Amino acid sequence: MGIIERRLRQKVEVRTSILQAAWQLVLEEGWQALSIRKIADAIEYSVPVIYTHFENKDAILQEFTKEGFRLLAEEVTKQRDSQDDPSLQLEAIAQGYWDFAFAHKEYYQLMFGLGIPPCEQVNQVSEMKQFSNVLISVIQEVISASRQPETDAFLKFHTYWSILHGLVSIQMIDKQARVNPWSQLVLKDAVDGYIKALKG
Repeated sequence: MGIIERRLRQKVEVRTSILQAAWQLVLEEGWQALSIRKIADAIEYSVPVIYTHFENKDAILQEFTKEGFRLLAEEVTKQRDSQDDPSLQLEAIAQGYWDFAFAHKEYYQLMFGLGIPPCEQVNQVSEMKQFSNVLISVIQEVISASRQPETDAFLKFHTYWSILHGLVSIQMIDKQARVNPWSQLVLKDAVDGYIKALKG
């Protein structure tokens, strides 16, 4: 192995160890406690070494945000593909979204720490765009077969996402939310009502 290849491999290894240490700190202490100093101490490197790989803490958080949206896009795609009917796809996606939020609580809290990201950010981050495209395409299918095919799919996408995020956010406070039958009933009722309105 040449010097250049060795240096590149070492750079990747250090970057990976930074992210692994950061994630471990998040699991142990939460996002608010994360700092460059703590990461450096955890991997026994100096603070300047961290800055050669990430501009600041926000750059590290952005990596985790992208990974979270990548995982969420995978989940909603899997749920979409589990059903043939677009209305049933929306139901499955809603349940998958809910399950993702509570199975990956740390990711979800970072991804949506300031609420649903603005359109500009979604369009600039491919992982977010992939997630939104899955939802919009299913919603558009339901609209196309509805009594009001001229309905704005982009508006309805935001309504759908707001319903899901709102319900998850309310339940995040309750550590037993995933197993609470009432919260599941609320989710089903909200999504059923949304689909019924979408169909016209």
